[in-house]
Order: sequence, then C-alpha cells, then structure tokens
Amino acid sequence: MERQILTGPTIRPLGHRERIDWHDHVVHQLVHPVRGVLRVSTRRGSWVVPPNRAVWIPATVPHAHRADGPTEMRSLIFEEPVFAEPTVLVVAPLLREVIRTLSDEHDARPPLTAAHRHHLEQVALHQVRSAEQLPLLLPAPTDPRLVRLCELLADDPADQRSLGELGREVGAAERTLSRLFRAETGLTFPQWRAQLRLHHAVRLLAAGHPVTRVAADCGFRSPSAFIEAFRSLFGTTPGRYRTD
Repeated sequence: MERQILTGPTIRPLGHRERIDWHDHVVHQLVHPVRGVLRVSTRRGSWVVPPNRAVWIPATVPHAHRADGPTEMRSLIFEEPVFAEPTVLVVAPLLREVIRTLSDEHDARPPLTAAHRHHLEQVALHQVRSAEQLPLLLPAPTDPRLVRLCELLADDPADQRSLGELGREVGAAERTLSRLFRAETGLTFPQWRAQLRLHHAVRLLAAGHPVTRVAADCGFRSPSAFIEAFRSLFGTTPGRYRTD
C-alpha cells in the first residue's frame, strides 16, 4: 500500500519566542500549531499561524519559525506537491484530528493498522486540497533603510508616526521610502502598516486578549475601525476568527 504521507519526529514543543533557524526540506511540509502561535518566515515574507490555521511549505523553500507564547508544533511530511507556493490554510476540525492522530501514531493504543493509516492519509490529502486558502503574507523588504523602518513598526505596531517622520529616523526621504515600499512589497506604506498591525492582532487574539485591547495595542483609532480592517483582510470578524 503506497504511503501518501511520511512522518518523522513531528511533534515539537517551543517556548515563548523560541526560534527554529532557516532550513529547508526535500519533501513538502504541513505545519500546524495545536496551541500557541507560530510566525513562519520565508524570503518572500512572513505568515502568522494560530491554532485554527496551518501553513503548507513546499520542498526546497528555505523557512524559519518563531513561537509566540508556549507553542506545540505538529507537522506532516508529504511527497505530493499540493501547492506550488507557501500557503496558509484554514484547519477544519476533521483535519485537526487527523493531524493529531498521525503525529501521535507511535503512541496510539491500539497501534494504527496499515489500512487505518492509509485511510487517514487519504483524508488528510483531501482536506488539504479542499481547505480554504488565506492571503496572510506580510511581504518582506530588502533595502536596509526599509528593513530598519519595518523593524521599528514591528516592535511597536501602534506607532503613529508618518512615513516622513520614520524616514528621518532611518535616513531616507519620504518619497524614496514610498517608492521602495511599492517596488519591494507591492503595497503602499499605509497598506503594509495595516497588514502588519493585523498580523500582530492575530497573535494577540490567539493569546486571549479582548478585541478592544487588541485594537488599541495595534494602533487602530477605534474597535470598530479594527473590526472593519480585520474583516476586509480575513473575511470575518476578530471574535469569529478566534473561535473558528
């Protein structure tokens, strides 16, 4: 019976802010935090992955992980190339339980039979292929001035300074930075900052913070402005996103 999914040591606990350095695989990987929040980075940018999400990482794509809060990361290794690019997926309850069962395989009592395992692998493949995909990439710049500016905002997403004010700190004119944002991220500066704030919001929501506090901590003018921006990007409200 042909194996669809190859599993190795696929359960890894991570402490708060613990990192897994840059690496890649010769096979495809589905990464899912069953608790905590993962930030998954590639050369293109980063994704925030809470427990109701997973990220597909194709073979040979260099990537790194960082945990926000105590995190338990589980992964399945696939031979079939389901997606050509890194992709964030909604994890339905069925897929969540299949990931748990396959990653716990060696501790299963009674042990999984070959037929049972094959059936679960087929279910996992079907669930991954049909899962809803989410546009959660935060593009990463390469120009040193832009990198520094983005680091400042990542350290304090509520920072309200204008692009011109930030430019004086990093040593670049507002017009130059505006051009670089479009060229390197495909977004305007306001679009990129809003997306950064929403990425930060996902981590805070996953940690259980109330919506009003998340809105303030992420620099939104009001909870209603936060909810509208969140719905625009994710297609749902912050409260529903947390419970899905």
